[in-house]
Amino acid sequence: MLFDSQNLAAFYDSPMGQVTRRLIHRRLKAIWPDLRGARVLGFGFAVPYLRAFALEAERVIALMPEQQGALRWPEQRALSAVADEDALPFPDALFDRILMVHGLEMSEAVRPLMRQIWRILAPSGRLLVVVPNRASLWAQLDRSPFAHGRPFSRNQLDRLLRDSLFVPERWDTGLLVPPIKSRRLVSTGVAWERTGRALWPRLAGVHIVEATKSLYALAPAGRVKKAKRVLVPARG
Repeated sequence: MLFDSQNLAAFYDSPMGQVTRRLIHRRLKAIWPDLRGARVLGFGFAVPYLRAFALEAERVIALMPEQQGALRWPEQRALSAVADEDALPFPDALFDRILMVHGLEMSEAVRPLMRQIWRILAPSGRLLVVVPNRASLWAQLDRSPFAHGRPFSRNQLDRLLRDSLFVPERWDTGLLVPPIKSRRLVSTGVAWERTGRALWPRLAGVHIVEATKSLYALAPAGRVKKAKRVLVPARG
């Protein structure tokens, strides 16, 4: 099953998806407690986590890679678009915060994408990345959106960020609850999360890392293709 934008939206509308969003959002909010006045970009399928940030940030935009497809968000006014991942349609240093969810692991060209993310992040900006943990059950079951694309170990993610001129500053994990479709499990997700942090922390479903932009090296060279602007169709 290909987890494109429509499939991801359906997952997050499901009971397990709602638990997933709530548990991961708690970790994100602990790292970014106050985004008042910030310009925020969500790359990948970050829509479920941007809704709360949109209430306080100056500007929030959801950008989805072309291969994933578009989803209108929010319904009242479109703040979402699709673009080539190696030609993001924004000027340099525009965003104070960039959140990547269901983006990095699905990328077809990771290093060109990270060059683009580096380019559009402000010098004092922060990047927050959520990726599947390759040691987790979430990365093994096809019905999980975190089982599609490339999962990462912490060392792999750390090396990728540093090679892309980012400095990892803060590490966390999320989704200690097993990816099992059970009404009782869904209703007790928070308790499972606390138990999992104590008993099996290395089996968390996702790695969460906040990184800063390194300014001690030149921006990676590379030809930037002309950006394409895409109208986003309304979700049916």
